[in-house]
Amino acid sequence: MPKYKPNNDRYDLMDYRRSGLSGILLPEISLGLWHNFGDVDDPKVFKETLHYAFDAGITHFDLANNYGPPPGSAEENFGKILKKSLKSFRDELIISTKAGYRMWEGPYGEWGSKKYLVSSLDQSLKRMQLDYVDIFYSHRYDPDTPLEETMDTLDLMVRQGKALYVGISNYNPQQTKDAIHILKKNGTPFIIHQPRYNLLDREPEAGLLEIIEKENIGCIPYSPLAQGILSSKYLEGVPENSRAGSPHGFLQTAQLTPEVLNKVKALYEIAEQRGQTLAQMAVAWLLSKPVVTSVLVGAKNKQQLREILRSRENVAFNSKELNQIDKISKGRKLKA
Repeated sequence: MPKYKPNNDRYDLMDYRRSGLSGILLPEISLGLWHNFGDVDDPKVFKETLHYAFDAGITHFDLANNYGPPPGSAEENFGKILKKSLKSFRDELIISTKAGYRMWEGPYGEWGSKKYLVSSLDQSLKRMQLDYVDIFYSHRYDPDTPLEETMDTLDLMVRQGKALYVGISNYNPQQTKDAIHILKKNGTPFIIHQPRYNLLDREPEAGLLEIIEKENIGCIPYSPLAQGILSSKYLEGVPENSRAGSPHGFLQTAQLTPEVLNKVKALYEIAEQRGQTLAQMAVAWLLSKPVVTSVLVGAKNKQQLREILRSRENVAFNSKELNQIDKISKGRKLKA
């Protein structure tokens, strides 16, 4: 097999946005490895997807310790591809990982203790065969560990050279404000927040986005397609090869209620009028917001990623479209 050579024009194909007040520019579209890169997936396909992403100017790849399945396998598989075909381009990449959800058994295998976070990042670096990650996240707030301990540990990771920058994910507005205060006091390079945010989940608009904007922190929404609900694939039932049809996915058919599907159908009609797929409109809607630095997408293969990248062709929404979208999408929150 010929050696991988990236597209020479890749940086002309993507626009980049600054993450807060940091020196880091992130691509408008970043690739998340939550799904599709585990040991249950086809390594030929996910390698092709990673190469296609880099060829398209995507420089940011987002992981977590427990991505797979099984947990850890996404990092291992990414590390193998990185070593084989992308190692010489390491300085062109932003690689992030996270810890917070259950990774191993016992009282030290999840949440936000120093014990767990230090052990987790060390394991992640080994799996990916890296000396450091560019961004290390606290994946969720720990109600039973002092926030100072969690944030001080993020600071420690930077001072030890295991992470260049830090971020948080799934923190509510008050938790975010408290984290910002501690990290500022420590002088920690806190540059980004990763919330769940999409057309069907507008919770970040209830205070979080305002704090992110005021504090000049980057914002990278995950699950922009609500794990595929914001596409046309579920309008006529549940395909066998979809996330809802997979025994490994987090999306369950119980989430595809008549209420949700009615919203999806109405949003689909707006997307059609815009000349976009619903998935493209969902990503474009996020990119239209100044507070958003990058949108974190998943892709089953390079064909899916190619279609998502086309969302960047039209990110302008008129007031009528926005009013229609608000009327349709504001309602009860979908559970993750």
